Amino acid sequence: MEKWMVAAKKADFDDWSKRFGISPVLARIIRNRDITEPSEVKKFLSGTLADCYSPWLLKGMEEAVGVIGKGMERGMKIRVIGDYDVDGICSSYILTRSLREMGAEVDTAIPHRILDGYGLNDTLIEQAHRDGIGLIVTCDNGIAAQAQIALARKWGMQVVVTDHHEVPFVEQDGQKIQQLPPAEAVIDPRQEGCGYPWPGICGAVVAYKLVQALGERRAYRELESLLEALLPFAAMATVCDVMELKDENRILVREGLKRFALCENPGLQALLEVNGLDPATVSAYHLGFVLGPCLNATGRLDTARRALQLLESRDRVEAVTAARELKELNDSRKNMTFQGVEQAIRQLEDAGGEPDPVMVLYLPEIHESLAGIIAGRIKERYHHPVFVLTRGEEGIKGSGRSIEAYHMYEAMTRVKQYFTRFGGHKMAAGLSMREEDVEPLRRALNADCGLSREDFIPLVHIDVPMPIDYASMELARELQKLEPYGTGNPRPLFAQKGLRLISGRRMGAKQNFARFTVETEGRFRELLFFGDLEKFCACLEEKHGADSARRLFYGEGSYEMGITYQLGINRYRGREELQLTIQNFYFV
Repeated sequence: MEKWMVAAKKADFDDWSKRFGISPVLARIIRNRDITEPSEVKKFLSGTLADCYSPWLLKGMEEAVGVIGKGMERGMKIRVIGDYDVDGICSSYILTRSLREMGAEVDTAIPHRILDGYGLNDTLIEQAHRDGIGLIVTCDNGIAAQAQIALARKWGMQVVVTDHHEVPFVEQDGQKIQQLPPAEAVIDPRQEGCGYPWPGICGAVVAYKLVQALGERRAYRELESLLEALLPFAAMATVCDVMELKDENRILVREGLKRFALCENPGLQALLEVNGLDPATVSAYHLGFVLGPCLNATGRLDTARRALQLLESRDRVEAVTAARELKELNDSRKNMTFQGVEQAIRQLEDAGGEPDPVMVLYLPEIHESLAGIIAGRIKERYHHPVFVLTRGEEGIKGSGRSIEAYHMYEAMTRVKQYFTRFGGHKMAAGLSMREEDVEPLRRALNADCGLSREDFIPLVHIDVPMPIDYASMELARELQKLEPYGTGNPRPLFAQKGLRLISGRRMGAKQNFARFTVETEGRFRELLFFGDLEKFCACLEEKHGADSARRLFYGEGSYEMGITYQLGINRYRGREELQLTIQNFYFV
């Protein structure tokens, strides 16, 4: 069951249309992205890197640049400590490459997902001490590592934290009191008192901003070309860490995608090659669903150092070999993920009855690195907050994925006694815990979750109710001005009711998608459907009888329906054709 909602946000669409040379339809869609002012429209449509914010607006930047600069002048050994996902890998590459090019003695450590867990731990601090490290710079982690940073300080090491995750807090008298780690400098746009205009940046962008500020302070001559070379990595991390593609993020991703065609990084070139991608046509989709998962797979099934080594590779043959290995790892990860999702669904179905508002699934045999992906798939299927737990090397490890109505990190903070470690933000989190606490945690999370049945109904946000007869190649071309698409800036969704479904043809190697012919106002149009075809047929038969699906595919249908659809351009062998794709449907 879904709840369809037509966006009704108001603006002077005719004025926007005339001022920016766009159609009223495009103006309405832009307004639906929570853009209200003409200056914001201009930035959305044609913003450049010059419109991005100064790194000096980030609280802690002045202190961080000072500490790192003095460390470099003293010849201090610097260690960048990142994380094992795409954001952490790209952050590590950005900082390590930049500090090295500016003359620092620097190396990198990335935690092993299984042996070390997320972020800083005592082992990493102890190793840094043994290696004579004088300064640790974290990226995409560290904000929750108070004890580890205190240990580093005790042993005479300095620490600069760069992160973007929620700052840990305690509640006192109904107020949240943030607890910052005892580092020499902390850069995190989510800390209190940080006036950065767009706090929703990923860890790699925080690292990118630090490089920019450090280069400016040190008058580094090659700063402009360095920042150009780093843009693709900031873009990939932004997309893969599911940041909203609005404001500064939108500019960084759009500009980063343009630089893929010019990128001279052998590792990135090899990754594009083994995935059969043309650098000139790489999109946000390719970052999030093709390239990013290859980098992620190493951190999930092996060690993320392999992904970092690929990005740091200077030999093409070596890079292609490494990229092929990453792709093979990702293919293996896909198969393991499918099996894990099936196991999670069986557990829920075997339990019977209504699922808990907050689902806690214990799957002890799955690879702990896949918990987050599986949680995401289950969340999409059931539209409930989901925690997937599995048995790790030391106790229980898990990941959570949430829905809009449930702030996962705050909910976990209220029951933090059940975790040995945890961190995250509103929509996702990671954790470690004891096995005996799994059931108490499930009860505690559901005891006062504040969720109602309404929260579990997926909302379908329609940009414009528009008959498919209005869909044209001209409009499809204009919609390209809205790219790149992603979180916070989805592909525009249109809707029409009163269509008559006439016929269908199964397509694909597995015959699992279809091309339908529909009639509207006496005209016939073709639409594609890439969703769950079995569910589509089941809904049709539930409304029009057991024989209705067979009749449809024999060209004997006549079924009234309403749809939401997306509009695009299919390009094949130099030809272009308008493509309408059904996203949601109901039968009358």
